[in-house]
Amino acid sequence: MTQSHRTAAPADLLLAWYDRHHRDLPWRVSPPMAARGIAPDPYRIWLSEVMLQQTTVQAVKSYFALFTARWPTVTDLARADNEDVMKSWAGLGYYARARNLKKCAEAVAFEHGGVFPDTEDGLKALPGIGDYTAAAIAAIAFNRKSAVLDGNVERVVSRLHAIETPLPAAKPEMRALVAEMTPEDRPGDFAQAMMDLGATICTPRRPACALCPFNADCRVLGRDDPELYPRKAAKKEKPVRLGAAFVAEDETGAVFLRKRAESGLLGGMTEVPGSAWTARIDGETDISAAPFSADWQACGTVVHVFTHFELRLSVYRSVVPRDAQSGAGWWQPKETLDGEALPTVMKKAITQAIPDAFQKKRKA
Repeated sequence: MTQSHRTAAPADLLLAWYDRHHRDLPWRVSPPMAARGIAPDPYRIWLSEVMLQQTTVQAVKSYFALFTARWPTVTDLARADNEDVMKSWAGLGYYARARNLKKCAEAVAFEHGGVFPDTEDGLKALPGIGDYTAAAIAAIAFNRKSAVLDGNVERVVSRLHAIETPLPAAKPEMRALVAEMTPEDRPGDFAQAMMDLGATICTPRRPACALCPFNADCRVLGRDDPELYPRKAAKKEKPVRLGAAFVAEDETGAVFLRKRAESGLLGGMTEVPGSAWTARIDGETDISAAPFSADWQACGTVVHVFTHFELRLSVYRSVVPRDAQSGAGWWQPKETLDGEALPTVMKKAITQAIPDAFQKKRKA
């Protein structure tokens, strides 16, 4: 490695690497695009950042394509039907994000004339936008000098500076270091470059240190195992909650569904009837919690892991006449189940009872 390479500013090294090796992402304005005069669209940056929280790039791409095709602008999304937004979000998880997404779109469209605020403080005043998202949008959409700190960036910084303080306590120190590293010129590209470096080179396992533009300055490399960074506090064991789910079919094969309350876990989403489990308490696991009288047959158990707890649902199935049901709900044809706002845990329960429920029928 040459001396000039060793003494170059870390930001310059990273941006040079990014110019050659950036990922092409559907919401991103790449360096070649920027050179042609294409500017970032704050709507697309905001939408992608909300979707990417707790989710992988690969999982988000199809949802991003769907949303931007149906609602090309923030005003289009603001005017969309709430149920349509929740249906389009189904399967992406963390459903409070979808509710806040709609509220934020409405705030931007109807209170800000369809124009996103271009400062961190202005962005944080919008529904569902916290410190990280505000910094990311400010940097990437508006080229503000903001310290952007996501999981990928935490990994890069912790190894580069050999930070021994475990997460989450190390976040303030990491944010200060990122702020110090962020250049006045191209802060948006710098933020995206840090993310790309963590996603493709400085990976959790088997990082490609020989290819890293920071390898001459990395305090961990050659002294300790990079995989041990960032340090993390010991995880608490997740509590296990129990409940029951009841999958009823009528004589046509339609499935009985209902809508969850707007507030709370999975608020506003569609579900099959079940017992009253929460993140803090168990629900009934037997047919005493059935929504109506029927010949309920046990179909086994499904397990779903939420952020703070693990849920184990005992699943029951019955075929009943349509007029046998009582209470609020509706019968959904099996062919259109996949278009409903069903969270993953409910799809698991339905599939446990009806294995082919979400299989597309082949055309003759």
